[in-house]
Amino acid sequence: MESEAPRIRLDPWSEGDLGLLRAMNAPELMSHLGGPETEEQLLTRHRRYVDLSADRTGRGRMFRIVLLPAGEAADEAVGTIGFWEQTWQGRRIYETGWGVVAAHQGRGIAAAAAAAVVEKARAEGAYRSLHAFPSVGNRSSNALCRRVGFSLQGPCEVEFPKGHLMRANDWRLDLTPGKALARPPRPMAS
Repeated sequence: MESEAPRIRLDPWSEGDLGLLRAMNAPELMSHLGGPETEEQLLTRHRRYVDLSADRTGRGRMFRIVLLPAGEAADEAVGTIGFWEQTWQGRRIYETGWGVVAAHQGRGIAAAAAAAVVEKARAEGAYRSLHAFPSVGNRSSNALCRRVGFSLQGPCEVEFPKGHLMRANDWRLDLTPGKALARPPRPMAS
């Protein structure tokens, strides 16, 4: 039996989101990304996210993923997602990345957020493609790319974190206006 897709909202990253970034720095969430960052690295990342979300030149945006609960419960920030300019194989593209806190994984939140961020990147109209580069060993993120409609281009090496080469998969999604997601996300089974 399929359950209803989670209701989420993407809010632009703000000064008040540093606590969420610290929660996202947990070892189990950073295992495919070179491990947790230092406090200094987190502060630098937070500043970059705030600046990117304030920018209106089409360079990209960062968001907190907000879960909209049923009933009387309050909205809850449960993850991060965004898109940003990148040069890949000599071309300018948007790159995307995401994370959901461990307590909320496996519920379709990342897929709902990824579908929403695709539309936000498409609306910018700056670049024709959106790429994601999950580690080849990150089965969940690779499955999410497929689920949202990205096409696997193949394995590659990317530098992440800075100074460290990571074996990743290059997933690409066409951002041509009017192009629907190849396969809209399905609700997760309960």
